[in-house]
Amino acid sequence: MSEEQAQALLQQLQALEAFMADLMQREEAVVRLLQEATNAVESMKALSTDTEYETLFPVGLGAYIKAKVHPNQKTIVNIGAGAAVEQDKNSAINYMESRIKELEVALQQLATQRQEVALRLEQGQQEMNKLIQSSRSSTK
Repeated sequence: MSEEQAQALLQQLQALEAFMADLMQREEAVVRLLQEATNAVESMKALSTDTEYETLFPVGLGAYIKAKVHPNQKTIVNIGAGAAVEQDKNSAINYMESRIKELEVALQQLATQRQEVALRLEQGQQEMNKLIQSSRSSTK
């Protein structure tokens, strides 16, 4: 194999490594969103429909305001593209649970892609090792 082919293989490996890093970052972001969505659903389910709650609402830099959560209060749910809708508790929970399922599918797809890239990286590294060994044996 020529030096140009070795350089091309090296560039391929570097591109695969960059893609792998990107996939891992995307996976981490999806995991964070998944955790946030799961926590939101658990919080909504924990709220009683017949009890008023007093809570602290963060306004930034460690400052809070006291706020009351009324029974059967509607929930504002972000539906994407900067749009939000007001929903009752059960509808909001159902929406969030459907988003959780979508995130789980996305996470699985990212994991599959990451495994494929890892396999291609391993194959490329083995090929590079063979090139190095063959160039060493041909120079002896």
